[in-house]
Amino acid sequence: MSLFVNLLGWAGAALMLYGYAMVSMSRMAGDGMPYQVINLMGAVALMVNTAYLAAWPSAILNVVWGVIGLVAIGRMAGSRASRKGVSVP
Repeated sequence: MSLFVNLLGWAGAALMLYGYAMVSMSRMAGDGMPYQVINLMGAVALMVNTAYLAAWPSAILNVVWGVIGLVAIGRMAGSRASRKGVSVP
């Protein structure tokens, strides 16, 4: 289990660094869905890793980071649905 959690943590860190690098090099929009999804997946992976290791400040940081990502994705999805004329419950 420890190996899996460590690999998950490294994958999460790599995802977040990838997203940041792409935005920093103007290869991805910072307010776009791909960046938000990458950040959310990275936050979840790091959240599991840091909680498993009882690194609570980092775990809480990644929970908040993930919530911010979920809110951003939800708003984007709602905005897309309203532009298409589809109502979202």
